[in-house]
Amino acid sequence: MPESHVLVNLLVLAVLLMGIPFAWFLRRNRFWREGLLQVYRRRRIAVGVLVAIAGVGLADSVAWYDRAPAEGEETAFRAPRTLIDRLFPADFNERSYSAPLAADEFYSEDALRHPGWHLLGTDILGRDVLHLTLKGARVALLIGGLTSAIAIPLALLFGITAGYYGRRIDDVVVFVINTLASIPGILLLIVLIVALGRGPVQVCVALAITGWTGLCRLVRGETLKLRELDYVQAARALGVSELRILTRHILPNLMHLVVITFVLMFSGFVLSEAVLSYLGVGIDGSWGQMIDQARDELSRDPIIWWNLAGASAALFALVLCVNLVGDAVRDVLDPRTTRETL
Repeated sequence: MPESHVLVNLLVLAVLLMGIPFAWFLRRNRFWREGLLQVYRRRRIAVGVLVAIAGVGLADSVAWYDRAPAEGEETAFRAPRTLIDRLFPADFNERSYSAPLAADEFYSEDALRHPGWHLLGTDILGRDVLHLTLKGARVALLIGGLTSAIAIPLALLFGITAGYYGRRIDDVVVFVINTLASIPGILLLIVLIVALGRGPVQVCVALAITGWTGLCRLVRGETLKLRELDYVQAARALGVSELRILTRHILPNLMHLVVITFVLMFSGFVLSEAVLSYLGVGIDGSWGQMIDQARDELSRDPIIWWNLAGASAALFALVLCVNLVGDAVRDVLDPRTTRETL
């Protein structure tokens, strides 16, 4: 079986290859092509920041060994290094804290191995904070992307089924939604993570289970309206199959809700993971975990502020830009909205 980093490399390659048919679709579809151009014109800086974060996350997912270990060699590199890792020296760690751009250790006058090179300083283990912040982008993309990829199909499946067929199916779906909504979200998340485990995939599954109900309500309500429209009734009268009606008439008219909700859910899932990290059940290497580890450092004298600043600034930038882009997407897809954004 291939090693884990090889599988991740193949997954990144698959994601990049999926961009080819997506680009072809945008080239052929005038509506979505012009919509994306309008979003870019309205939020150039936000889109640029998101593209940069996505690039950093993908770069941190591509890894390989520096060299194969020789027989009997105990000091060979045993872990693959990503493209982001290779931006920094292999021995870039210090012994302990150091302030940004400092030449000496924070609590002593011992010289650093790399004086003046740590732009955001180092943490208690001597790890470069900028390096850790850049690596957190991959975790944020994993949380937002994988969780949304699980939650959105669930919401579409149950929402369309309940709204179109109604009756007992609708009653069951509504009962499930109301049951999940009645349980405090954070408590349900903790229970699911404890039951499933603390791995990245398990955390994403737990977030998806608790996050699909909102979109499901929207999809169900919109489907209830769409199924009564004239063109759906005409298709049914002409003997068109139910599956064809759902895929050709119902689902395409729900895509604007999916696009808008995906953008907003993305930032919500990332923030939820940060809360879980604060409670000690988050994902290793995330910005939320960095913030959790840095909170006790604010009580030191003098204050160790750079660990918190790096992760907080990155998390704030991601969430702000995602929400700005989501606001622009809503304006573009909603014909009733006429205001222009900068």
